Amino acid sequence: MTALAKKTSTKRRLLLASDRSDQSSELASILQSVSEVDTISTSDIPDVPAGHFAGIVVDINLRSAESVQRVRNKLRTEAYSSMPRLFVLADALHHGSMQAWALGATDTISRPLNAEGILQRIRAAFPDNDGYDATDRGKTLNTGVAAAHKVMVKIFEKLPAGAPLTLNDIVEAENKILKAIKHSSLREWLTTVGCHHTASYRHCLFVTGFAVAFAQHLGMREDDQRRLARAALLHDVGKAFISVDLLDKPGKLTDEEMNEIRKHPRLGYDALAGQGGFPPEMLDVVLHHHEFLDGTGYPDGLRDDQISDIVRLTTIVDIHAALVENRAYRLPFTHAKAFMVMEQMGGKLDQHLLQAFRPVAMGSSY
Repeated sequence: MTALAKKTSTKRRLLLASDRSDQSSELASILQSVSEVDTISTSDIPDVPAGHFAGIVVDINLRSAESVQRVRNKLRTEAYSSMPRLFVLADALHHGSMQAWALGATDTISRPLNAEGILQRIRAAFPDNDGYDATDRGKTLNTGVAAAHKVMVKIFEKLPAGAPLTLNDIVEAENKILKAIKHSSLREWLTTVGCHHTASYRHCLFVTGFAVAFAQHLGMREDDQRRLARAALLHDVGKAFISVDLLDKPGKLTDEEMNEIRKHPRLGYDALAGQGGFPPEMLDVVLHHHEFLDGTGYPDGLRDDQISDIVRLTTIVDIHAALVENRAYRLPFTHAKAFMVMEQMGGKLDQHLLQAFRPVAMGSSY
């Protein structure tokens, strides 16, 4: 058997550290369907893990100061410093989430456990060798998606918990994203992203893929491609401050709920402007990506020349991404139908820019 064949048949290996032996058996059985799992108590976490682990899953009482301190002391050692770590929350309460991120969580899952959702998060959070793609193309794509996902975690999980988001966080990801889409394809990016990630993550990653592919199609300079990648990654940052139950509500929103959703551009702008360090054009996209040329958008009712080119482009890819995504309240539109709907929006969108987007939209079916 070749070295590659050996690598292809190797499952990921995870360390499950738990002080909830009565509750972790269900989790262990779920993990075992995609991983080899070594289950230990938190008091038995070794200073140096024996063998290679793709990551560690921690299932502890995050309200117990003793448990938290025990895990913190173990995970702060050099042996665990670069190991991805997924924490199990007893619920979605803010306190437990904050404790998990303070302990260096790279992702979290909540009880009650949902097997399908957990397996999606495991595949996203921890690398594996099952189905290993040895091509540079495949590795580049996976690296780009992972880098973008890392930014989403910082936006939607860590930022609301008080952890700062910096421009460097975005810059670190952009090279890998640009390279992934350039050396694979927009279709492959959308397919990979569409297989997992929560709804808010998936939307931002779809928008990023469309924005970068559109910029590359237009022949923009690499600096401009970077600007668009940054703007797309950040455009919905304000949704981090909106209730997940509201964002993912299956069904029509009430007027009151819609007004709450429409606060997200201002919330995102205020958060980033307050931290400082973000270029004005990125803040412009965050605040104005729901503005329309005819003045019917929000939050400021801008018109025509008041709306910058980078905002016009982001608005187009944002709408297209939303239409072709699978939502709880409707099936996804085909790319052709989505584009037709956008054409029918007439003077709300920059129709010259929209027509330039046509080859990107029509060539991205997955």
